[in-house]
Amino acid sequence: MSDDETLASRIRGEYLEMPGLSLTCAQACRLWQLDDATCRAVLRQLVTEGFLARTASGAFVARLLPPAKAGPRGTSRHDVPARRAS
Repeated sequence: MSDDETLASRIRGEYLEMPGLSLTCAQACRLWQLDDATCRAVLRQLVTEGFLARTASGAFVARLLPPAKAGPRGTSRHDVPARRAS
């Protein structure tokens, strides 16, 4: 994995771990300790991929994930299976 891919993966993980995260480029530079050019490039890449969107105010936010599909017995693919008693 290249350095750019590693950085993009790290940023995706941050957005997935913190739903609602909304950062300007300057805030992202400080958070991830990146220079402006590198930060802009990776954020632009994630927008192009469709992972991030840009708000009217210029902040970068994660696009909404598709809703979970219902599985058997009303569970969704996001549900964690219950542990069975031994």
